[in-house]
Amino acid sequence: MSVETQKETLGFQTEVKQLLHLMIHSLYSNKEIFLRELISNASDAVDKLRFEALSKPELLEGGAELKIRVSFDKDAKTVTLEDNGIGMSREDAITHLGTIAKSGTADFMKHLTGDQKKDSHLIGQFGVGFYSAFIVADKVDVYSRRAGSAASEGVHWSSKGEGDFEVATIEKAERGTRIVLHLKSAEDEFADGWRLRNIIKKYSDHIALPIELPKEVAAAEGEEQPAVEWETVNRASALWTRPRTDIKDEEYQEFYKHIAHDFENPLSWSHNKVEGKLEYSSLLYVPSRAPFDLYQREAPKGLKLYVQRVFVMDQAESFLPLYLRFIKGVVDSNDLSLNVSREILQKDPIIDSMKSALTKRVLDMLEKLAKNEPEQYKGFWKNFGQVMKEGPAEDFANKEKIAGLLRFASTHGEDGEQVVGLAEYLARAKEGQDKIYYLTGETYAQVKNSPHLEVFRKKGIEVLLLTDRIDEWLMSYLSDFDGKSFVDVARGDLDLGNLDSEEDKKAAEEVAKAKEGLVERLKTALGESVAEVRVSHRLTDSPAILAIGEQDLGLQMRQILEASGQKVPDSKPIFEFNPAHPLIEKLDNEQSDERFGDLSHILFDQAALAAGDSLKDPAAYVRRLNKLLVELSA
Repeated sequence: MSVETQKETLGFQTEVKQLLHLMIHSLYSNKEIFLRELISNASDAVDKLRFEALSKPELLEGGAELKIRVSFDKDAKTVTLEDNGIGMSREDAITHLGTIAKSGTADFMKHLTGDQKKDSHLIGQFGVGFYSAFIVADKVDVYSRRAGSAASEGVHWSSKGEGDFEVATIEKAERGTRIVLHLKSAEDEFADGWRLRNIIKKYSDHIALPIELPKEVAAAEGEEQPAVEWETVNRASALWTRPRTDIKDEEYQEFYKHIAHDFENPLSWSHNKVEGKLEYSSLLYVPSRAPFDLYQREAPKGLKLYVQRVFVMDQAESFLPLYLRFIKGVVDSNDLSLNVSREILQKDPIIDSMKSALTKRVLDMLEKLAKNEPEQYKGFWKNFGQVMKEGPAEDFANKEKIAGLLRFASTHGEDGEQVVGLAEYLARAKEGQDKIYYLTGETYAQVKNSPHLEVFRKKGIEVLLLTDRIDEWLMSYLSDFDGKSFVDVARGDLDLGNLDSEEDKKAAEEVAKAKEGLVERLKTALGESVAEVRVSHRLTDSPAILAIGEQDLGLQMRQILEASGQKVPDSKPIFEFNPAHPLIEKLDNEQSDERFGDLSHILFDQAALAAGDSLKDPAAYVRRLNKLLVELSA
């Protein structure tokens, strides 16, 4: 053991302490994954060295044979994992092994409940990597040296997985990292060659470099100890380069867990090799659940990029649009240069062609999932639906395709959990219906019970109910689907087209003419509060509603703009009344202008509340209502 200098004890970041405690207890039922996680990290370290050595071959230090070795000591109860990858400096060890640098970590921790089953799912979303060692070990030693640094600049990191860790500078002749796990007393089953071999074959067969285990051979004559030979126990070839017919589902699933650092199987995957003008292979996965930082648009995302099977970069963002940021996978190109950078990727026409093709491939995969596995697609939509709704604005070329993948609650369902696709909606449409009707609002209960739906219920016409904050913004980019235009039932002057009979239209015109006097009185009473007053064709039960002008912002968009500190353009609602309602009949017969004004404002405020809006002057509403109640009780 080399002499240790500059030894110091440092505390773990608070989030690391929490994660260690929860992980050790929550993931205990699947403890063998510690080896998969450590091998995955070692593979990444070798990939990084291979890439950096393209421009700095001296980093290989004369040892170009890259590999991972796993060994064990039954007597000492240790498992050792060693790689000759990029390695770590002292600063790297403190940063990477003592803190979690992911954005949103603290917010993620708030969602942990203490319920082991629920938390194990959340921890799987987060990706635990190195810290999984503490599931089976009560002490972990890490010896490392960064490639290219002096032998005297090695680092020894050590911790018992509690509140702190020790770090010291050591002499280390070889580059790379050696991790020694001191197994807990109940975990000595892992200090066994057969057990380790099976775990490697099960989880890490796809790793594209040799994973070696010691193979004992008989001692040569005169030797006290048998010589140790190493044998490769994995297939050691890049999974995406193999023929699809040669790969089992389990191998695809384990490879996904390796690249995504996920604990659950993916929902779907697509493995493809393109030949011709462009040559590349891709292996794309749809996760079964959302990562914790899905809605942080600046969070790391993208595919692993290889060029002719040489790793180039993690999170290459240029190959898929932002609304598909949840897709995981690998793309391996024969046409790009090995020294390609993120800046070059953004400008390369080859990338534009690949991005277009890979985007279509993902959308095809989702279409297939929606068609063949509707229940699974329902789960996908719950996890990723809001992100998919960013698509029509971002990807005009695939707008119709994306629209076909969108799902919405509707008046056809009993609760907000039942969702419908646009093709299914049109298949149920009434004869003569040439529009897709929708209504936006804050909550499902609010839109489900909105007065705007009354005429649609009466005529049995299905309406989509949109309650995500992004929905009104989404609909500003969706003008039609399958030749049918979208209509917001709360906007403008509702025209049901062929769904209204000639008799209905004629009767509506006659009523509007008969109520012209009432319209004028209401305009005078409501004054600057409204843009217009008119007889409603939407209402069957309620006395009045507020409609939005064709060009005006709806409530959702106004709230989004206000929340982001932007100036909201002034607009006034359209007041529509139901001439057949008893309250409107009483209002029409009211002789007192003062009482008429009070009643008109009460109806206006009630209509605003029914639309989910807040009152501009709640005190005035209460005063008028109390005045009316006193008069009624007198």
